[in-house]
Amino acid sequence: MTVPIRNLYYLFCYAWSRFPAGDQIDVGVDDCPDLANLFAKLLLENTRRLMRRGLDRGYVERVEELRAPRGRLVFNRIIKEQTLRRGTAVCSFDELQHDVLQNQIIKATARSLIAVESLPKSLRAELTILLKQMSLVSDIRLSGQLFRRVQLSRDRQLYGLLMRLCEFVFHSLMPDERGMGSRLVDILDDEVRMSTIFEEFLRNFYAHEQSEFRVKRDKMAWNADGLTPGANSILPSMETDISLSSTARTIVIDAKYYKETLVGRPGFPKRLRSAHLYQLFTYLHHASIRYPGTQVDGALIYPAVDDSVSADYQVSGHRVRILAIDLNGDWHDIHNELLDLPTREFACTEELLESATQT
Repeated sequence: MTVPIRNLYYLFCYAWSRFPAGDQIDVGVDDCPDLANLFAKLLLENTRRLMRRGLDRGYVERVEELRAPRGRLVFNRIIKEQTLRRGTAVCSFDELQHDVLQNQIIKATARSLIAVESLPKSLRAELTILLKQMSLVSDIRLSGQLFRRVQLSRDRQLYGLLMRLCEFVFHSLMPDERGMGSRLVDILDDEVRMSTIFEEFLRNFYAHEQSEFRVKRDKMAWNADGLTPGANSILPSMETDISLSSTARTIVIDAKYYKETLVGRPGFPKRLRSAHLYQLFTYLHHASIRYPGTQVDGALIYPAVDDSVSADYQVSGHRVRILAIDLNGDWHDIHNELLDLPTREFACTEELLESATQT
């Protein structure tokens, strides 16, 4: 799958809840030959914004040997090291510093990007300057668990974007085969990681770009009664990727990121994955129970790989659209195609019957 850097920029911005303003491309994205360059520019631009506003600070515990006692006395060290003979005491106290986990993660990510071989010297130099500007922030070794420990206090939106960016870079970097540096894996082929990005992109896109529908992830209870003790407790959770709701209509959208939209054996026509339709129909059935008296429709949205797909169906009273959007196309076309889905009525039954008769 090939996606232009400009479109990937929009994709990540929406997914990470930093909505681009119209046509503004404020990181020189058109000059980025690959994702490593794009991520480096995003990290630099947004960290500089944070530094202009003031990096987040937090209370960090320090233990020092002082002549003027401060905070709490650390008696075991005072006795063990016999500091009183020198006229000092070991004290533990909290100090407000920039050396907090979120800043440490930003600094570690900048250091990781410097090691990417495809990064030009100019960006390496800018990242090196950034490291010097964050000299009071400790160097740490990144791990997946660190990102779950981050607690943001202020400037949540900008820090939130940077944490998502840093985590994505961490999981995407791999050692170069020659052992001389690092490289970014082809993330577009990573169906697991890109599925989350694609889903969040679509949900935030509809939340930001239209006002007719409320946008949320909808948790629904199974229309089932357990006939044996504990049967209900083992039912899986049912939560939609995206639900668009108004007083008259609900549209359940399932986002599916796959390298192949349609599948099939060689020599046979390719078709939709049946599991995707079963899952969507289950959502539609339970959404009809949850929202009685409203029209409940559904959509499966894929990224287009070879050919765009657009097909409408009527299934048990529900109108269903299958849409594969061409992420390789012009962004305005992608934007309009996505906005068209909830605002334009799906093909009516008569049109579908006429089309089926002609084919």
